[in-house]
Amino acid sequence: MTIGAYIRRLRTVRNIGQRELARKIGVSASYLNDIENGKRKGPSKRVIEKIAHTVEANLEYLYDLAGKGTNRIPLDIPEIVKHYSDTVELLRLIKNHDLSKASIKKAIRSIREGKMKAIIIAAGKGSRLRKYTEELPKCMLKFGGKTLLKRQIEALNANGITNISLVKGYKKEKINYPNIKYYINDRFEYNNILNSLFYAEQEMDQEVIISYSDILYEKKVVSRLMESRHDISIVVDIEWQSYYKGRSDHPVQEAENVIFDSNNKVREIGKILTEKHDLYGEFIGMIKLTKRGTDIFKRHFHRAKQLFLGKPFIRAATFEKAYLTDMIQDMVDMGVDVHCVIVPRGWKEIDTVEDYEKAVKKFNEEK
Repeated sequence: MTIGAYIRRLRTVRNIGQRELARKIGVSASYLNDIENGKRKGPSKRVIEKIAHTVEANLEYLYDLAGKGTNRIPLDIPEIVKHYSDTVELLRLIKNHDLSKASIKKAIRSIREGKMKAIIIAAGKGSRLRKYTEELPKCMLKFGGKTLLKRQIEALNANGITNISLVKGYKKEKINYPNIKYYINDRFEYNNILNSLFYAEQEMDQEVIISYSDILYEKKVVSRLMESRHDISIVVDIEWQSYYKGRSDHPVQEAENVIFDSNNKVREIGKILTEKHDLYGEFIGMIKLTKRGTDIFKRHFHRAKQLFLGKPFIRAATFEKAYLTDMIQDMVDMGVDVHCVIVPRGWKEIDTVEDYEKAVKKFNEEK
């Protein structure tokens, strides 16, 4: 996602014309047009601040896209330095040895390797794939010679995540990859994704990425999510609508949409209709929790379970049939901050026969 594309996207959803925005931020329409079309470098900080104010954008995200940092020290840093006094020496070493950004990123990845966990939820039957899932769970369907699950494992491994757990249920004997910890949901026919996840609750004790099993995603999507320092972060694609062109078996009304504010905080999530002025995208089925985030998530799950077991819950007929999005909406309604990590594409859902056959065809064409 370029800063120009992001500005154009926000301007469109806010129903602000290019000339109108140019006038409000004090630049020429031709200059703004060049920015939106990638013909100029990112605008100055002053112009970025005006754009953020006018289109209600996330200022920090605009700075990131423009390659311009801020001089503001994050609020949690002084407390970290106070608690871990050796961090001062570490920062001085970085300065004195003039470490490159690549070296610092390598060190960060080394520290994270083995610390970050992943949980893949793969217990469902995948009934929309009919003939293809009569003998196999959908995560074991092949694309270009590799199963969907294998491609997920590779994307996670490429980001240093090797501690992977998987919740299986339907045709559980068909999933036997080594070096994965398995949890069995024998009640997969009676529950849904949210409750299926909690068969692996004991793995939710440190930073963890949770993923649906029916999504193909590139390693850059995982990388982007790992960069988020928020306690609860979800991946949201703002260019999702292009995936639904010609997708007759999975209409756009079935998308798990996310409406978020200018700070990328979730306001509403689920299979919802959105208004023209809303800033929104599609939840791809991937979430990251920090250690504190896991505590928050588990506490709200058990609260909701106690109150709603056997009863309607958010958009689910019963709590047992709830989706992850129902739990996220419940937490948002209770005042919990859920942050959107924005990605432009880089993933694909495999939910229907049409989805699968198109994906296989694309892989074959790329050979």
